[in-house]
Amino acid sequence: MPDIFIDFPEPDTAQPEGVSGQGVDGTSFDTEGYVIPTIIPLDQAQAWLDLYDPESGTSPSAANSRIIARAVLDALKAVVEGA
Repeated sequence: MPDIFIDFPEPDTAQPEGVSGQGVDGTSFDTEGYVIPTIIPLDQAQAWLDLYDPESGTSPSAANSRIIARAVLDALKAVVEGA
């Protein structure tokens, strides 16, 4: 299973913060939110992509989705709670 890492902000980092950008559907956004960088090691990026089929409604698998979701939610919890 490939790795996924979350770059936890330093405790003194101002969160939430103003964020603007473009969503995956192409629409622009400008909002207050938590910024939680996700790191996929270069040598493992292709392994993650190989596990994903954007044409399939059941991809990624539940197990792979859980790994990603838990990493993001653990980081969000730490940022919100100021860990």
